[in-house]
Amino acid sequence: MVGMKKVELGRTGRRVSQVSLGCMTMGTSTDEPTSARILDAYLDAGGDFLDTANCYAWWAPDATGGESEALLGRLLRGRRDRVFLATKVSAGITDLPAARAARHADGTVDWDAVERTFEGAGAAVIEREVEASLRRLGTGHIDLYYVHVDDRRVPLEETLSALDGLVRAGKVRHIGWSNVRTWRLERIRTLALANGWASPVAVQVQHSYLRPAAGVEAASIASGELLDWLAAHPDVSLAAYSSLLRGIYDDAAYRESTPVWRSYAGPDAEARLTAVAKVAAELGATGNQVALAWLLHHGVIPLIGPRTWAHYESIAPAFTLELPEELLSFLDNA
Repeated sequence: MVGMKKVELGRTGRRVSQVSLGCMTMGTSTDEPTSARILDAYLDAGGDFLDTANCYAWWAPDATGGESEALLGRLLRGRRDRVFLATKVSAGITDLPAARAARHADGTVDWDAVERTFEGAGAAVIEREVEASLRRLGTGHIDLYYVHVDDRRVPLEETLSALDGLVRAGKVRHIGWSNVRTWRLERIRTLALANGWASPVAVQVQHSYLRPAAGVEAASIASGELLDWLAAHPDVSLAAYSSLLRGIYDDAAYRESTPVWRSYAGPDAEARLTAVAKVAAELGATGNQVALAWLLHHGVIPLIGPRTWAHYESIAPAFTLELPEELLSFLDNA
C-alpha cells in the first residue's frame, strides 16, 4: 500500500508526513479505544505528525485541559520514536467558569471573553507548562512547540528567549506560532534571527480550499498576505487546521448551520464548492477528499481531526488521492 507523502518541515532537514493527525478530541469526545484505533490506522498509513495542545479539550464536559496530551502519552508508550510530536502553550485556561460561560448554546463563542482567561506566553508560563506537557506526554522532548495564540501582552523578546532556552536545553526541538498576524510573524522571525534564537519553522492557522469571504480578517485564518509571505519564506511551513472546515464540502445542510460557514459564505465559496463537487464526481471521491487532496498538491501540511472512526475512514482515501493536472488547474481557477 502506498503511504503518505513526506515533506520537509521548513528548512529543518526533518521530514514529516504531509497529513498531520489533530488529536484535539482524543481523551474527551473521542474515547480511548476509538482514539487508539485512529492513531494505529494513521501510523499504519505512513503518518507520523501528531498535533495536540496543553489546553485540549477544556470545553468538553468534565474536562479541564490536558486530556489529549495525557491520552497520547499512554497510547505512545513504547513507540514515541515513531512520531513527530507537536503541542502548544499560551491558550491554557486560567478561569474555567468564565471560559465556559463564553461558549453559547447556539455554537457561537465570545472569543474576547475566552482570550481574557488564556495563560499567555510569558516566560514563567512557558517554563512551567512545558514541564507539565512533557509529563503528560511521557516524553523527554517535544518535537514542535507552538505559541498557540499570539500574546501581545508579553514582549516578544521574553517569549522568544524562553522558547530558545527550551531548545538549548533539549526539551524542545523546534518552535512554531499559531493564530498570528503576518506582520507579527515577520517581527518574530526577524527578532529571533537577529538574536540567534530559535526561529519558527511552522505557522498554524485555519486554511482550506475555500477562500474567506470579502472583509473577513482574523489572525486565525490564513490571509492572502500570509500565503504570499510564506511563499517568500520557505523556512516556515504552513500547517493548516480546520482544513475541511468541519466537513462542509459534503454536507450542505450542516454547512448552513455551522458557525464556520459564516467566514466563507458568498459567491466565491459557492463557485468553489461547485468545482469540488464536479471533480469529486469525476474521480469517484467525496468533496472532503478532494479538498484535502488539493491542499496536499499545494504543499500545505493539513491537519485532520477525526472525532469518530467513521470520520477517519471517510478522510483516509485523500491521503493518496491524485488530482490530474487538468482537474488541479480547474480547481485552482474556480
